[in-house]
Amino acid sequence: MSQLGRTPYNASKAGSDLAVRAYFETFKLPCTISNCSNNYVPYQFSEKVIPYFTVRLIDGNPMPIYRNSLNRREWLHVLDHCRAIDLILKNGRIGETYHVGSGLELDVEEIAGRLIRNFNLDESCKLYVPDRPGHDRRYLLDTDKIETELGWHPEVDFETGFAETIAWYRQNETWWQPLMECSPVNE
Repeated sequence: MSQLGRTPYNASKAGSDLAVRAYFETFKLPCTISNCSNNYVPYQFSEKVIPYFTVRLIDGNPMPIYRNSLNRREWLHVLDHCRAIDLILKNGRIGETYHVGSGLELDVEEIAGRLIRNFNLDESCKLYVPDRPGHDRRYLLDTDKIETELGWHPEVDFETGFAETIAWYRQNETWWQPLMECSPVNE
């Protein structure tokens, strides 16, 4: 089976792209599509893996990690994503799809390891849980089009953005604490 549509989440994303493309082709609706890698940033809802793991460690809880923890994702600071969207809206070609990514791939073990080092903890703060059904192994985008046509490149260094994100969650428990009761892990 193709990687496209292995989960309802994937299928909904692909379906929305097809719907936009159909309106462009059929009715000449002026549109562009952007597909982006995983984002991270302060204020991110704590269901996403970086804030979820961070707030669990702040609360003294382990990070639940899927048994097959080598699923790779590309990580991009949300400000770089916003700059890309702005550039696509202003200068992108109507009807085109642009991929927005950093080229930086990390698996969940690497994210957990960075957090363990940031918090000066050890491996005992990992809790391995069963894999979720249909979990994709890798997401990576080809960003050649946005780089060559529009001159876009990520500006926020991952190390800097990651450290700032972790620091923000440490300093803003009153913001995220009420959200924790509805936070399943979702990359």
